[in-house]
Amino acid sequence: MASSGDEGRVVVDLRSAAESATGAGDGAGDEEKHATPLHEIESLCMRCGENGITRLLLTLIPHFREVVLMAFDCPHCGERNNEIQFAGQLQPKGCCYTLEIPSGQSEVLNRQVVKSDSATIKIPELEFEIPPEAQRGTLSSVEGIIMRAVDELQALQDEIKKVDPQKAEAIDQFLLKLKSLGSGQAAFTFILDDPAGNSFIENPHAPSSDPLLSVRFYERTREQQEALGFLAEPPTEQAGEAVLPVSAVPRGSVGAVAGRRAIAQGNPDEVAAALCKYSAPEEVDTLPSTCGACGTECVTRFFATKIPYFREVIVMATTCDMCGYRNSELKPGGEIPANGKKITLHVQNAKDLTRDVIKSDSASVKVPELELELTSGTLGGMVTTVEGLIVKICEALERIHGFQLGDSTLEWKKKKWQDFKERLSELLSLKEPWTLIIDDGLAASFVAPATDSLDDDSQLTMEEYQRSWEQNEELGLNDMDTSSADIAYDTANT
Repeated sequence: MASSGDEGRVVVDLRSAAESATGAGDGAGDEEKHATPLHEIESLCMRCGENGITRLLLTLIPHFREVVLMAFDCPHCGERNNEIQFAGQLQPKGCCYTLEIPSGQSEVLNRQVVKSDSATIKIPELEFEIPPEAQRGTLSSVEGIIMRAVDELQALQDEIKKVDPQKAEAIDQFLLKLKSLGSGQAAFTFILDDPAGNSFIENPHAPSSDPLLSVRFYERTREQQEALGFLAEPPTEQAGEAVLPVSAVPRGSVGAVAGRRAIAQGNPDEVAAALCKYSAPEEVDTLPSTCGACGTECVTRFFATKIPYFREVIVMATTCDMCGYRNSELKPGGEIPANGKKITLHVQNAKDLTRDVIKSDSASVKVPELELELTSGTLGGMVTTVEGLIVKICEALERIHGFQLGDSTLEWKKKKWQDFKERLSELLSLKEPWTLIIDDGLAASFVAPATDSLDDDSQLTMEEYQRSWEQNEELGLNDMDTSSADIAYDTANT
């Protein structure tokens, strides 16, 4: 790829690309100064068989992703199409957006949608699915994606009618239903599932929560990793020997063999005895893992420890020797608590900003003064401070909701985001007291008290509550069968 500008950058933002393209014609003397990053290659037209021109632009959507914009134009038959591909790294987790579209609300159909090459679109009401290969990476709207699917199905109808008239009639009936969804005449659910994590649906109410839109982040399976084209070697197993999910490097008095045996037998008492008898990482265990950036096989190191006033936890750290990617997480240890926990902290002084915070994957975060709410899984699990949590929230909002900050955004939307960012920054300056609420259905989050006893800290309250059926369903607890583990536990104790 050719460089753009004097700094030799390959990836440029859209504003710089437009200015470079405009300045390219100012004169031969300024040609090098205003070198356009637009590239043109001759390519085959799939309609007429002649050669057309494909234009490529490697650019950056502000606060979102690096992308390659491609546009093909055939001067012989007039065929034109465009496509967007992602040039950045693979995201650490996959994402699944679910948008509920009510009947008669056409403005919801106008929401911008970024669909990557690996994303699948589903409409459960019609049992309709658009696989990744059907519509390549595109930047469109909900209505645009639906109507494009209608056009592609309609284009084959003439051939189908000649071969199977009955099937063609059924497709015509289906197209009528699909068109009614695209025009907003019926309510439906729009699901965008992307294992690569590079897709996006606009939230016009951001940074506030959207009652119509929900986002879920998940770990990719080995099959999804292979489908994305990244290295995913199957686990090796020797004849007559079971594959153990954990390996250990003994560094203290706790034996790795006992830890493996306890995990294999599913005995929670022995697991606790093998892993949680120390408060410092006397023994570091390792797990085979996959890099969230480049997909290469790597190693995750972890150890268990006890946090005062809290519970047993597992600290995990991943480092990729291939690309340098690094990540650290904290997971709760022990059994799943019977109740959830809601933590409320009234932030009043600078000392409150330095309180340690443990936020798990299952925790949601709220700041009522800003009407800010982050659903569970948005930031993943982390160990930080109150100040660090607010900073990470600000960075995550800029990354996820990049459309509200780009050059094409309407001024009133951009001003809304700028005002919100200023209010978010004012939280750290403590101009006014504010409230931090962490709601965790698994009770795996924690805020450190300012006193030796939790009861003496008047600014911090921890409230346990009974989880609802919907929360248990989301956490996968309703269908969890622990009968085999209970039998093994009873057998070990008799």
